[in-house]
Amino acid sequence: QVQLVESGGGSVQSGGSLRLSCVASEDISSSYCFSWFRRQSPGQVREWVASSNRGGVRSYADSVKGRFTISQDNAVNTLYLQMNGLKPEDTAMYYCAAGTKWYSSGYCAGTYWGQGTQVTVSS
Repeated sequence: QVQLVESGGGSVQSGGSLRLSCVASEDISSSYCFSWFRRQSPGQVREWVASSNRGGVRSYADSVKGRFTISQDNAVNTLYLQMNGLKPEDTAMYYCAAGTKWYSSGYCAGTYWGQGTQVTVSS
């Protein structure tokens, strides 16, 4: 099974930017779709943020549309989440996930998960 390791989280001020990375342990070019999720506190359900598939289709939650961009570099088996215009409400633990089930609504169901990277946005 693929293993995923996120990095790139940190603390920024409102309006700032961060780029999260998620390195996969195997070739990602043809087998998987990917998603980013976030959880704002340990007791909350993970919130879907964005998904992409191997056909290049990308989809976003309304809360991040226009500010976040999901992308991948197959040469280095890495998924990215570029986050611009960050807001305090974006503060959360961010997780990447890989899966094999793509829904027509533009959602990739995660089967394999990384450990998460913390993003904190101050006002």
